[in-house]
Amino acid sequence: MGKYYVTTSIPYVNAEPHIGFALELLYADVLARYARARGEDVIFATGTDEHGGKIAEQAKTRGLSLKQHTDEISEHFRDLTKALAISNNRFIRTTDEAHEQRATEIWKRLKDDIYKGKYEGWYCVGDEAFFTETEVKANHGICPAHNRPYEKLVEENYFFSLSKYGDQIKKQIEEGSFKVVPQSRRNEILSLLEQGLEDISISRPKEKINWGIPVPGSSSQVMYVWFEALMNYITVLGYPEHEDFKLYWPANVQVIGKDILRFHAAIWPAMLMSLKLPLPKQLYVHGFVTAEGKKMSKSIGNVVNPFDAIKPYGVDAFRYYILKYIPSYEDGDFSWERFEHAYNNELANELGNLVQRILVMATKFIGGEIKDIPPAEHDSSQYVAALAECRFDRALETVWEQVRGLNQYIDEEKPWEVAKTGDQEHLNEIIAYLISSIREIADLLMPFMPLSATKISAAFKDGKIAASNAALFPRHITSTSS
Repeated sequence: MGKYYVTTSIPYVNAEPHIGFALELLYADVLARYARARGEDVIFATGTDEHGGKIAEQAKTRGLSLKQHTDEISEHFRDLTKALAISNNRFIRTTDEAHEQRATEIWKRLKDDIYKGKYEGWYCVGDEAFFTETEVKANHGICPAHNRPYEKLVEENYFFSLSKYGDQIKKQIEEGSFKVVPQSRRNEILSLLEQGLEDISISRPKEKINWGIPVPGSSSQVMYVWFEALMNYITVLGYPEHEDFKLYWPANVQVIGKDILRFHAAIWPAMLMSLKLPLPKQLYVHGFVTAEGKKMSKSIGNVVNPFDAIKPYGVDAFRYYILKYIPSYEDGDFSWERFEHAYNNELANELGNLVQRILVMATKFIGGEIKDIPPAEHDSSQYVAALAECRFDRALETVWEQVRGLNQYIDEEKPWEVAKTGDQEHLNEIIAYLISSIREIADLLMPFMPLSATKISAAFKDGKIAASNAALFPRHITSTSS
């Protein structure tokens, strides 16, 4: 049995989960479920990033202790995985004692590439990141993402020798041993590497940020949150000594958003090279989700809470819309009107109605007896190729072509007319084809819509079936608004 390891990024616990991270969880979940369907032994890890000044600031604003705040928000991310039917079997918190211990060990192993130096630059607590003079001037001294002035910092910090690894990373990307998809993100990181990497500050003074993992051997510094958080991908496997690390690393796919490309396609690979570890096989970089054509904003009031979409429509409907209607390689838009249209026309009318039609006809024309029906043999190469390239929208569209094709087959063959002729042999062939095809559709849908796929498979397993009066996707009459 092969080993398969997939991760999401780990979001900050400074705010509630949003639809953008729901998207990321779903992408990774499809990959994990598809790998299991192929018979692979899967570790699927997600979690929460809980250190840094931004977290400390948010906890203070809420009047909570750091532990109360991080425990509460982290639990909300766990709740999201459950609500979305995410099949992760690991959930790491960077405040876990095991992570902190292993992060300390990693720092020590990176010592040949760590040195102390003076850092002067512009910093934004909201981003937990430093910005160049050019960026600060372009934004007139105000961080556009957080509407707060950049802080000018002069600090003595620890640095990581990132500059020495740029050429090696570039080579692995170009040779394909470290694959970055889509092509646009590959080009973006190659352009950055071509310009050359600079060494980076990887610690902060404890007097300014004390919510972090202490730097080994230093009483005055804590690890920079972004540097330490990246370590989670191997600490969750028990690096360096645990058997899981030896069996599952390198990761097959790491799923991240486009805003953290540099961290995962430059800094993280350099850290791994410094540790003399192989790079992930593939880095999949997704886009952002807008709402009704606009960037989501609390002030505008258009932030989409995933729970609000799941409750009235069901988790599989939400999974379907996100995976099919948000382009896998670009930014995409969430529209309540488009969501409802997809639900009623594609899920309720095309798939739900198809399942019900076959159940009724199998019950009426063959007495509900399902025996020794050979599996369907439709060409699934496009589906397989799309998932290999993390083209979830395309993969799901190929399945829907089969759904529509099977509805068309029923309309053309007209089993009810064949029944009138008394040609039972031909009728049996038609019903057998319908059952084998809907079983195949259920298998293909399993990574995307696991609850519905399981219901379909259960309805058409060998033995006696009974038509159900319960619709797979009950139609919605009234619109849902945000």
